[in-house]
Amino acid sequence: MPKILIEMQDIFKSYQSGGVVQPVLKGINLKIYSGELVAIMGASGSGKTTLINMIGILDRPTSGKYLIDEKDVTTLTDDEQATMRNKVIGFVFQSFFLLPRLSLLENVGLPLYYRHTPVNEKNELALKFLEKVGLKDFSDRRPGQLSGGQQQRVAVARALVGSPTFILADEPTGALDSKTGQLIMNLFKELNSKDNITIIIVTHDPKIAEQCMRTIRIQDGMILSE
Repeated sequence: MPKILIEMQDIFKSYQSGGVVQPVLKGINLKIYSGELVAIMGASGSGKTTLINMIGILDRPTSGKYLIDEKDVTTLTDDEQATMRNKVIGFVFQSFFLLPRLSLLENVGLPLYYRHTPVNEKNELALKFLEKVGLKDFSDRRPGQLSGGQQQRVAVARALVGSPTFILADEPTGALDSKTGQLIMNLFKELNSKDNITIIIVTHDPKIAEQCMRTIRIQDGMILSE
């Protein structure tokens, strides 16, 4: 039986604006197991973005527990959460977020830079993961010299370089054409099946979601179905 990697217990989140309390998440209960490839879907205003921010330790719930590897993230200080975010989660975004003045090698090595990893070790690991996504020979290029699909592969290498517990990919194919998007999805599926990496993909595309092991649908701040 796979172990529970991520568990949310009665997660509520409200925001206050002009003296009015606006509930966004309304009692989220969720389990994601080690080695899963999971899709999260939800329309605009469904609470999907807030849920993603919770999973990524970018926001705190108003109430409830969020556990990663049985550790309650909600009890950590801001600094402890930042450290955990850097070590536990690999992020992939729709807009790549590569730094244009840095080489691909330097971009991929950034998470290790923030861990104060020695330069030689950082570069060695960055090169290893550029090779994993098929871009080792491009290590000295800048992001602007690459296609969108290549840039997203660099972003995947950056997400992997710190050996995270899981990858959180927010609309990773959203800025790509369907053919290139499928190549990125194939890469995720390969990482999941061959390396047993847990991957959570947030997507609006049913064709992407149907390639995952299961799909979590959120509506009106609640999980509608799995």
